Order: sequence, then C-alpha cells, then structure tokens
Amino acid sequence: MSLGAGGNRVEAAFARLRAEGRKGLMPFLCGGRPSLGAMGGMLAAAERGGASVVEIGFPFSDPIADGPVIAAAMHEALLAGVTPRGVLDAVAAARAGVGVGIVAMVSVSLAHRLGVRDFVRDAKAAGFDGFIFPDAPLEEAERFAGPARDSGMTASLLVAPTTPMARVERVARACSGFVYVLARAGITGGAGGEWRGLSARIAEIRGVTDLPLACGFGVSTAEDVRAAVLEAGADAAIVGSALVRRVEEAARAGKDAAEATHRFVDSLRAGLARPGA
Repeated sequence: MSLGAGGNRVEAAFARLRAEGRKGLMPFLCGGRPSLGAMGGMLAAAERGGASVVEIGFPFSDPIADGPVIAAAMHEALLAGVTPRGVLDAVAAARAGVGVGIVAMVSVSLAHRLGVRDFVRDAKAAGFDGFIFPDAPLEEAERFAGPARDSGMTASLLVAPTTPMARVERVARACSGFVYVLARAGITGGAGGEWRGLSARIAEIRGVTDLPLACGFGVSTAEDVRAAVLEAGADAAIVGSALVRRVEEAARAGKDAAEATHRFVDSLRAGLARPGA
C-alpha cells in the first residue's frame, strides 16, 4: 500500500477508497490467538481477502465492550502468556510482508500502565499505524490521542447510538483517521440485522465531521456489511466476533487459522459490491 503525504497507511487506505468510490473492510484479530507465531500469516490472509485495515486487539483481562467470543479469546491468550510486547514483536516480524493498515485496539488502562508515550513509540516502531481506544473518556482522550497524533498515528474513539450529537461532534474532533461508529447498542458479537435508524445516524455524524466513518458491533455477514456501508453509508465495516469465532474453531480443529481468516474475510467482500457491479 502506498502511503499518503503523512506516511500513514490508515489515512492512505481511506483516501484511496474515497477516490475510487469504494467501501472498506476492517476485520479484527485477537492478538496472540491462536498463537503469536500465527499472526503474520493471518494478517497476510486478511489482506489477501480484501481488508483495507486490520484491527488487532491487545488481550486484556477486563474487556469493556467485547462480547463472549472476543472475551474468551483474550482470556485464552492471557492464559498462554501473551503480553503486549509479544503482540508488538509479532506485528514487527510480519510488517514487511503486509501493506495493510494495522490499528491497535487497546484499553486505556493498559496503555496507561505501559506508559502512553512509550507504548505509542513502541507500537509505531512495530509497524502499527493507529489506535482505537474503546474506553477512553472524552474528557481524558487527549492523553492518548495527543501522543498518537504527535507520532503521525491515528487515534479513534467510539460513538454509540445513544451519544448526543453535541458530544458526537466533540468525539469526532478528538479523533484522527476515522471515527468508530457503533451500529447498535450493547456488546460485540450480537446478532446483526438491527440496522433501523443507522442510515440517519450516519448522515447526522457526517454533518459534524469529514473523517471516514467505520461501523461495527453486530456486523458478521456479507449482508451486514452491505447494510452498513452500501445502505447506511459508512465508509468501512468492522467485523470482529464472527472472524474470531472462526479462527478459534479452526484452532480447535487443528486447521490453519490463516486459511480460515482468508476464507471468511474474502466471503465478506460480496457485501462491498454494488448491485450489478
């Protein structure tokens, strides 16, 4: 992937999508599952499958909004001894072989414990392009978004269906790269199809920011992807629990996690195609 003027792959990915009139896929992988050694192959598989950006969740003992699938994967990663340094090293080892943008999904408490500026520095050195801070209070977001921005990396916060528009505008101003828009209330991994009002919500948010909007929570099939990006108008669809479930099933069956990743991400691409295209 060629980089934009600022050298950031996430920004370059969204700029290219907009220039070409296309929508993007943002699959989520749990760092260290099924193993740290498997991560490079899974990143490459996601890119081959059509991902524009890949999120990597840093295992955390108390995930804030993750449903049972991702929470269980993180628990298994922690039991196996996966650490933030291990995830950083795995991405660093894979970075030369993939051009896709890579974003760290990380709890602010974990970033705080590691030292925000040190963590941002190490993540950039490993090849990450940005961060999602799912539990960053708006009032404290600059503590995390500022160091990322200063390092040329993106920092995204979450907007819920219940977030008042005045606060949405402030959240968007604190973001760079893209705004993470929740398609539904609740936790990750819920059933899709709950898209009533999403188009209006996306339109409202577009009225207060020019940043790309990535939509997740409950997006698990090509039909859900289509509803989020082609019908509701988001710039990218984020798919997490559905992919993690398939990776975990492959691991339990002794199958190749990278192949499972490629097969599923590739299947989601049908949701990006406009009828008749």
